[in-house]
Amino acid sequence: MMIEVHRLTKQYGDFRALDTVDLSIRKGEFVTLLGPSGSGKSTLLNLISGMTSPTSGRVVINGVDATDMPTNKRGLGMVFQNYALMPHMTVFENIAFPLQVRGMKKAEIETRVAEVLKLIQLENVANRRPRALSGGQQQRISLARCIVYNPSIILMDEPLGALDKKLREDMQLEIKRLHAELGVTMLYVTHDQDEALTMSDRIVLMRNGRIEQQGSPETLYFKPDTVFSADFIGSSNLFQGRLEGEGDTVTLTAGKDRLAVELRSEAAVGPGDEAVVLIRPENLHIADGAIPEGTNVVTATLLDTVVLGGVVRHFLRTEDGRQLVAQVLNRSDRARPKRGAPVQLYWQVGESRLLKADPTFSKQ
Repeated sequence: MMIEVHRLTKQYGDFRALDTVDLSIRKGEFVTLLGPSGSGKSTLLNLISGMTSPTSGRVVINGVDATDMPTNKRGLGMVFQNYALMPHMTVFENIAFPLQVRGMKKAEIETRVAEVLKLIQLENVANRRPRALSGGQQQRISLARCIVYNPSIILMDEPLGALDKKLREDMQLEIKRLHAELGVTMLYVTHDQDEALTMSDRIVLMRNGRIEQQGSPETLYFKPDTVFSADFIGSSNLFQGRLEGEGDTVTLTAGKDRLAVELRSEAAVGPGDEAVVLIRPENLHIADGAIPEGTNVVTATLLDTVVLGGVVRHFLRTEDGRQLVAQVLNRSDRARPKRGAPVQLYWQVGESRLLKADPTFSKQ
């Protein structure tokens, strides 16, 4: 393992920012720490980097106990939201600076910087100063300055937060490309779920200083283990109620609605328990004709429709006030219901996921 943390804890007075976290990261893996503000993701990154000392627990890097090791001895590369480029230096000089500090010979520096500029596809700006570059170019230079000395591990803390949407999306693909080409281990911090889903081999979702769930982007999106995971990763429609019945398919009573759900052993719920049914917006269909047999059906009123390029999102409300979202592909030949119109919504039983109710969870 490239990085291991064992029962890592960080306490600030009465506030526990990180609570007995265990995590292992393999060589060459791209792992994203995802979560809302205050979830502990940046605290965990800072403990791994050595910028903060743990209250208890251990940090192991490349098989060596690094818990008390200074940051500059850990062999890590770091990239932050603040580009931290030196304005009086050219792009070439900014990238070369870490190599100069390490005492590398001039000819080697020139060769290595030229290689990295080619890798990030910015050879044509080598003699410019940072202020003459776009935000995306500056972030790529910041990344180049990190990778120029060949660290085996790169830590990135919200590096794209200052960029606009288009530049951010472009940089996500750029970082993913560099990760594939370099084969380095990357630990990335973000609160942006789309960023995590786009870039990661594995997402570590954090909540209140602990790991809520971890797995591939597909696992966290399609198979969340908790209500918090279901709600934080992607858009969600949640029905909470009590389970009734027996067998593999049971009924959840949520207000006026009685919904058939598949009973999964890993959900750790059964008849008589409070549970939550998750339906993703792309699985919630608006009826425009006969409704297929074996589906759940609820009635709602269309509140609004938003076009998001290739998809359309319909925002709806049921009779008991539950807010729902349905998403369909944007097609010019498809008629759309009018605002205020009553509609019937349906989904297949297998398109929902059953979760244990969480009394501490409150949908924002």
